[in-house]
Amino acid sequence: MDDSTGRTVASERELIRDLREAAEPLPQVDDPAFARMFDRWADARVLLLGEASHGTAEFYRARAAITRHMIEHHGLRIVAVEADWPDAAAIDAHIRHRHTPSGEAPFQRFPTWMWRNTEIAALVGWMRDWNAGRAPEDRVAFRGLDLYSLTASIRAVLAYLEEVDPEAAAIARDRYGCLAPWADRPAAYGRAALHGHSTCEEAVVEQCRALLDRDRPDGDALLDATQNARLVAAAERYYRTMYRGGAAAWNLRDTHMFNTLCQLLEAGGPEAKAIVWAHNSHIGDARATDMGWRRDEVNIGQLCRERFGSGAQLIGFGTHGGTVAAASDWDAPMEVKRITPSRADSYERLCHETGHPRFLLETGSDAGLAEKLSEPRLERFIGVIYRPATEFQSHYAEAVLPEQFDGWVWFDETRALTPLGPEARHGPDDTWPFGL
Repeated sequence: MDDSTGRTVASERELIRDLREAAEPLPQVDDPAFARMFDRWADARVLLLGEASHGTAEFYRARAAITRHMIEHHGLRIVAVEADWPDAAAIDAHIRHRHTPSGEAPFQRFPTWMWRNTEIAALVGWMRDWNAGRAPEDRVAFRGLDLYSLTASIRAVLAYLEEVDPEAAAIARDRYGCLAPWADRPAAYGRAALHGHSTCEEAVVEQCRALLDRDRPDGDALLDATQNARLVAAAERYYRTMYRGGAAAWNLRDTHMFNTLCQLLEAGGPEAKAIVWAHNSHIGDARATDMGWRRDEVNIGQLCRERFGSGAQLIGFGTHGGTVAAASDWDAPMEVKRITPSRADSYERLCHETGHPRFLLETGSDAGLAEKLSEPRLERFIGVIYRPATEFQSHYAEAVLPEQFDGWVWFDETRALTPLGPEARHGPDDTWPFGL
């Protein structure tokens, strides 16, 4: 026997051999043949693209190449990302040649490098060019799914109502006034609610209903406002829930992201298709990880499979080593950190041992291999925080990879994202929003 799981050296060698044979080597990301490898999933209503960290250039470059290909050749018109709605709305207005909102440039809060980086800037520029000259209904949209933008979303709702209905704006301002003391520190609101302070739940829900009951003569503008109102209601509940611990806050967040995705698809019509960018922990089916087994957590991938069946295709991304852009603590500076080589008992080590520098594995294409891979193993998850000194406790969890994902993209050696520094400001129209 080789280890406590009962795996033998011979069985591991056999598994590595089978994985090496089943893995489809990938060309360089810049080669058009790279994105064509994903045509097998082009008919999906929702194609979900993960990442094993929030700071790896290859993951962003690969997802951008797949996204461009799906837009050009397969009718994709919705790009939905793990980002706050108001920040993504500023990008969306830019790429769709709409009125750009005034105020602070998007993605100014920690972790700024997650969306303010050279790979995203290049994709944003490409999407703007793609949309130029196309009819509004044929333009690709860039949307945010997350719920951390409580204050920005309140401002967006009020700005919309001030323009279309000043009386309704006054009512909304009064309702949202309940949250004013915590505008710059929403987590403190949750703490206060936990200790008996009256909550703002009724007020924000009433405001959300008021917007949902409005007619829709102005299309996108009302969609933006109603989504911001939904977000305020969800965020209010999220900050109240996070201090209770357990799975409730995570589940509320991922359910909000899933519901936002469904609303985007509904607004786009029955033929609408979306591509989702989010972390593997959100994309991979939670029922195939200890998130579901031990923590009763759900995620976007699971909810999409339950709603869309085979119309949802889940693609994970992994790496063995290299560098990553991450911080040591929340709100700490970004650093370029060396990734510790993957553990011997992980899926990542199996992939590394194949010797392929890049590959794509369609996890269900070989039933025998899928069965061999279905014994739970460790899988690495690096977020915006990376702590190599406690990597096993902080960044590994058990999973069953062939049940977690429909496809697995492997880059053996990866490098950190290149962030856009704080000096990048709101520039002229041809360089906005990143000021490159």
